[in-house]
Amino acid sequence: MELVLTEDQEFIQKTAADFVLEKSPVARFRELRDAADATGFSRDLWKEMADLGWAGIPYAEDIGGAGMGFAELVVVLEELGRTLAPEPFLSTVLLAGQALVQSPNEALAKEWLPQICSGDAVLTLAYQEARSRYDLDAIETTATADGSGFKLSGEKIQVLDGHVADALIVSARNGDGITLFLVPSSADGLTVTRQTRLDSRNAALVTLDGVSVGPDAIVGDGALLSATVDRATVGLCAEMLGGMQQAFDLSVEYLKTRSQFDVPIGTFQALKHRAADVFIEIELCKSAVMAAARAIDEGQDDLARLVSVMKAKCSDTYVLAANEGVQFFGGVGMTDEYDIGLYMKRARAAELTFGDAAHHRDRWASLAGY
Repeated sequence: MELVLTEDQEFIQKTAADFVLEKSPVARFRELRDAADATGFSRDLWKEMADLGWAGIPYAEDIGGAGMGFAELVVVLEELGRTLAPEPFLSTVLLAGQALVQSPNEALAKEWLPQICSGDAVLTLAYQEARSRYDLDAIETTATADGSGFKLSGEKIQVLDGHVADALIVSARNGDGITLFLVPSSADGLTVTRQTRLDSRNAALVTLDGVSVGPDAIVGDGALLSATVDRATVGLCAEMLGGMQQAFDLSVEYLKTRSQFDVPIGTFQALKHRAADVFIEIELCKSAVMAAARAIDEGQDDLARLVSVMKAKCSDTYVLAANEGVQFFGGVGMTDEYDIGLYMKRARAAELTFGDAAHHRDRWASLAGY
């Protein structure tokens, strides 16, 4: 496995970097946050990104996708992570979309995946619950048989972009197993309450009170849920990689320009050593993300272990890069005027999304037989 970008992937990354710099700088993220925007992102920009083919990168051409893979998708997500772009890639392309593309329910996939690729639909996955922590099997939401269909009852938390989703894929306990159901946002008995996370990413509280679904709404089972979250974790870590790199770049620039005792503080040996440590950890994260993305594309059977290595490393390193950045900036680093604090918040929230470093170290050990 070569852990370097191909010429085509470098071109995609350069195109994404130029686009994001022009259309989605951190200043736009601030404006949406400060205005408490009802949507939390730009639908026009989301459609423009989809028109560039980004939303369809990991999907087949016959459903409107680009016919590429995760190795290409992660380079786009890395650039989006640099500017904290709030568009619904994680919820729609990586959670709901990846559940549908792996689903045995071809009818649902054919209905929704083209709309995801074109940017005409926002979907999400509602799987977390108040007491579930990172356990995908800890589900109290129930699917009770109702004629040929089911009635869903329960509550889901931290549903990304749930307040604007056209449909939600909901996990529920059906007998002794877990089943995923696709629920339209207009369904009777479905209540969605918008929330905003620490890092200003969109989330929602979802309540299901006897929501009726038919047998044709079944997306998959618990194994599909686990595979979907693993794939989404790769995309999240690509975002995290872009964020930690930007936090580091901001810090290095400040070290070069801030002076004490008439010399740039970046000339101080202690700060050089700390910056070098962050640089090395980020380089390790790059390799971990590339390895996991290529493992998906190549169908490797050690994907789960690679995902846990990647997420543990990225969780630790993003927090490290943000913490050190605030330290490098000194007192002003704690103010909202400087962008470094935004990356600290995103690092904290991303660390806990899909499992923190401790969870993934334990998971890796279990998968490796320790």
